[in-house]
Amino acid sequence: MMDRTHRVRRRVAAAASSVALVLPLTACDALTPGSAAAEPGPRSVPSSTAVPGEDITLRLQFADAPLMVDALIAAFEKDHPNIRIEPQYKTFSDYVQNLKLTMTSDTAPDIAQYAVGMTDLAADGHILDLAPYREAYGWDEAVPPVSMDQLTAGRTSETTGGRALFGVPAGLSMTGIYYNKELAERAGIDSPPRTLAEFEDQLAAAKEAGLTPLGVGALDSSGLHLWAALLNQTMPTDDYWDWVNGAKGATIEKPAGITASELVIEWSRKGYYNESANGTAQVDSTAQFAKGDSVFLINGNWAAGQLATAMKDNVGFFPMPGVRASARTVASGFSVSYAISSRTEHPEAAGAFLDFLTSPEAGQIISDNGFLPANPKAVAKPEGVLADIAEGHRRAVADDGITTFPDFAAPAMLDRLRSGVQKLIADRVEPADYLDSLQDEWEEHHAQ
Repeated sequence: MMDRTHRVRRRVAAAASSVALVLPLTACDALTPGSAAAEPGPRSVPSSTAVPGEDITLRLQFADAPLMVDALIAAFEKDHPNIRIEPQYKTFSDYVQNLKLTMTSDTAPDIAQYAVGMTDLAADGHILDLAPYREAYGWDEAVPPVSMDQLTAGRTSETTGGRALFGVPAGLSMTGIYYNKELAERAGIDSPPRTLAEFEDQLAAAKEAGLTPLGVGALDSSGLHLWAALLNQTMPTDDYWDWVNGAKGATIEKPAGITASELVIEWSRKGYYNESANGTAQVDSTAQFAKGDSVFLINGNWAAGQLATAMKDNVGFFPMPGVRASARTVASGFSVSYAISSRTEHPEAAGAFLDFLTSPEAGQIISDNGFLPANPKAVAKPEGVLADIAEGHRRAVADDGITTFPDFAAPAMLDRLRSGVQKLIADRVEPADYLDSLQDEWEEHHAQ
């Protein structure tokens, strides 16, 4: 009864808060030049893919992989000498925090990296539905459907009647576990685990061998990736997608969420994480792993290039294993994808750049920068740890097991997740209270 009363009070409070905010926010929007009150342009790209011959300048705003973006732009401009692309890099936190204001402004960039909040922008017509280009360019042949499905915003195209599309992937990603082969052998570990229980046994073996079992950079992202990797193994993907996509009645407060959160705490109590995990950034935990400071590391494929260079053949990778050996391969992942603003004056030129991202030339650039190309058959066969990642991603795609990151559940969810997982690692919060805080944020956003 107390839990139900708490839930009712919370929903009433969230509803009252959103009502109380309506008038001041609406007034503010009406007075802010280029705010969300401004009318967006067309809702869909044109059916024509013909690029005008005059000189064109496009602005591209993004938050990930600047070296890769620079290389992609240079290659595209070489093929399209009349189109100039001006890159505008933002840190990830600044980019996400200001995305709505940026994309609803009269000075919105022509092309923008798809991120948390794009679903709402798509619903309001501030980014273009790319479905006509999907058909005209034949993107389904070059990009795995599971990666395109993450970019539909759950909508039907008003132009084609099929699935909408609001972004095109450049580099695909997935999270998982890296391992130091020499240290693993020292701990008596001779192969990647087949089940989650086997992985726990390997963590225990590493600890008993006097080694740090698992490197975690929880100051920013890696703690979140650890919790999400465990949640992927305990929670049915349909339930997870309902929660991330804001389906009515969806909740993270399920036994599966409790189990994943309890494991984070249990592994901390057993001393499986690196010292000061909560004070270590993801980039630093990666550098420490490369120097041999831990047997395993939780991170994404974006670290593969750095680790392959530093560790050569001494590093391997596997997706977090499931509860059973026969379980589907499920892993968090999202593409570095790009959307087109509804305010662009050059949708054909912007579309040509997005199409270039699916080409073999772009695929090789993407692969060289540690990301997974949309069409792996179009690039040289990877070796070493890059081959491990490609195989893990292939299995996850075949099992329809690529899930998006949990911060996509609400624009402000990232802070709740990051601080909440830090508290789990520090054993300073009960799993039920942690999940309750996430559901609070979810309900506040979706009530609006």
